[in-house]
Amino acid sequence: MAFDGITIANIRKELDDTLTGGRIFKIAQPEPDELLLTIKNNGAQHRLTLSASASLPLIYLTGKNKTSPMTAPNFCMLLRKHIQNGKIISITQPGMERILNFEIEHLDEMGDLCRKLLIVELMGKHSNIIFSSTSGVIIDSIKHISGLVSSVREVLPGKEYFIPHTQDKENPLSVTREQFMERVFAGNMPCFKALYTSFTGLSPAIAHEICYRAGGNADLSNAALDEDGRERLYRSFQEMMEDVRTGSFSPCIVYENNAPAEYAAVCLTSYPENARKDYTSISLLLEDYYAEKNTITRIRQRSSDLRRIVSTALERNVKKYDLQLKQMKDTEKRDKYRVYGELLNTYGYDVTPGSRSMTALNYYTNEEITIPLDPTLTPGENAKKYFDKYNKLKRTYEALSQLTLETKAEIEHLESISNSLDIALKEEDLVQIKEELIESGYIRRKGGSKKVKITSRPFHYLSSDGYDIYVGKNNFQNDELTFKFAVGNDWWFHAKGIPGSHVVVKSRGDELPDSTFEDAARLAAHYSKGRGQEKVEIDYTEKKNVKKPGGGKPGFVVYYTNYSMMIDSDITALEQIE
Repeated sequence: MAFDGITIANIRKELDDTLTGGRIFKIAQPEPDELLLTIKNNGAQHRLTLSASASLPLIYLTGKNKTSPMTAPNFCMLLRKHIQNGKIISITQPGMERILNFEIEHLDEMGDLCRKLLIVELMGKHSNIIFSSTSGVIIDSIKHISGLVSSVREVLPGKEYFIPHTQDKENPLSVTREQFMERVFAGNMPCFKALYTSFTGLSPAIAHEICYRAGGNADLSNAALDEDGRERLYRSFQEMMEDVRTGSFSPCIVYENNAPAEYAAVCLTSYPENARKDYTSISLLLEDYYAEKNTITRIRQRSSDLRRIVSTALERNVKKYDLQLKQMKDTEKRDKYRVYGELLNTYGYDVTPGSRSMTALNYYTNEEITIPLDPTLTPGENAKKYFDKYNKLKRTYEALSQLTLETKAEIEHLESISNSLDIALKEEDLVQIKEELIESGYIRRKGGSKKVKITSRPFHYLSSDGYDIYVGKNNFQNDELTFKFAVGNDWWFHAKGIPGSHVVVKSRGDELPDSTFEDAARLAAHYSKGRGQEKVEIDYTEKKNVKKPGGGKPGFVVYYTNYSMMIDSDITALEQIE
C-alpha cells in the first residue's frame, strides 16, 4: 500500500490539531525500529506511534499501549535525555515529501531553552527516525546508514542532514500550469502513470482518482488527450491539490470481496459508494486498515501448513483422476473385441489357414467388418484371444467406474476444504478444518492428544428484511447447519457445481420476500470459489429437499428439486452479526 504524500499531509494536519503545544510525557521504544510517544495537551493524553519498519513504515495516533523492553535502547535513552517533557512547537511536511518534522523546544543541561528536530521519514525500506539540531546536524537516528550501505546519503551522528532527491519529480503544490502540461504530456504513457511519475507524493491510487474525476480513462495514453481533455485533467489535479492545501481531507478504505483493498486520504469516488468506508480520522483509518490486513496475513501464515497439505493431496488426486480417465478411454475398445470374437466363432470356418484378416458381416450393424488375425493361430484361438482382451478390459472398466467416482469425490472434498481455508478469518476457524483433515487421514493425530475444543461458529447475517441467514465456514459446520440446525421449511442455498458454503435462511414459517432470497444467494456466491466473478449461478431449495447420501464426505449433499438464479457476490450491504 502506498503511504503517499497526501496521506502524510492528512496525518500532519491531524497531529498539528491534536499535538502542537503539547508536552512529551513518555518516550518508549517497543521495537528496534519503532517509537511510542505519550503526549499531554489541553488536558488530554495522546499516544503517537512512529514506525520506521522497512516493510510497514507508519505514523498515527493510537489508543493502544505496547510493552517495552526492560532496558531501553540507546536511541530511546538519548531522546529521553534531550526532549522528554519537551514542548512540540510545530509539525511540518517539506513539500509533498513522505517526511514529517517535529520541532521540539526543551531545556538543555544548562537550563537554557533550545530546539531540536525529530524527523520521521516514511520511505519504504529507506524509512528512518532521525534526531537532529535545528541547524541540520544529525545527533542520532534509529537506523545508522553508512556510506557502505548508501552512496546517496549517510545517516550517522555528526553528519549533515538533507533530503535526498533521487527522483526528478515536481512538488504538486507549487507546480504551474505550464510545468504541469510540460511534465504530464511528455512522452507516451497511461495518464495515471504520467501523473504519479511526474509529481512527489502521488500514489497510483490517487492518480487514478484524479483521472476519474476529470472524466477520463486512467489507462488512456496521455498522447491521446485533446486540449479539452488536458484542461479537465489539470483542473481535477488542481482541485485535489487545493483540498490538500486547505486540509479538506476525506479518508476512506475501499473493500473488495469483504477485505480492505485500498485506502486514501481523499474520497475515492472511482469506487462504488457501498464498497467504501469513510473515516473522520486518518489515524483511526490506518489502525483499522493495518489491523485487518495483519489479521488476514496472520491467518494466511497460520494456515500455510494446512494449505500445503491440501494442495499436495489435491495435486496427487487430480493426477490420479487424469490417469484413470485415460485408462477408462482405453477400455472403450472392449465391445469391439467382443464382436470380433463372436464373428470369428460364427464365420471362422471360412477362414483359410495362415490368413492375416477376415471380412465378415457384423450382424449388429449390418456392415462389413475386417478382423485382424494372428496367422499362427486357428480361428477359434483368435476368437479366444479377443474374448480374453474383452474380459480384461471389462474388468478394468468396472473397477475404474468405481475408482473414478471415489477420486472425483475426493477432489471435490479437498476443493471444499481449500475454499474453507480461503474464508477463514480467525485462528479458531482453522481448528475445525484441521480436525477434518485428521479425520480424513491427511494429518496424523499426535499420540495421546484428544479432540480440541471447537469454538468457531457459522457466519450470521441479517437480510435486508430482517431474516437470519447463517453461513457454514467449513464442511463440519455445513453439515451441522443443514441437518441439525435448519428445519424443513427453512431455505438452503449453494453455488452450483463449485465448492462453497451451505447457506441457510431461517424462514420462521413465512413466505420469504425476493430481496431475502437475493441476499442469501449473494452470500452463497461470496463464500464460494466463484466470489469475485461478475455472476455466479446459485441453487436454492427448501431444506427438506436436501439429503445426505450414505457414506458421503463431510459437506456433501444431494438434491433433485431446486430453483436457480444468477447473482453477484457483493455482500457489502449486508449486516453481519457477531
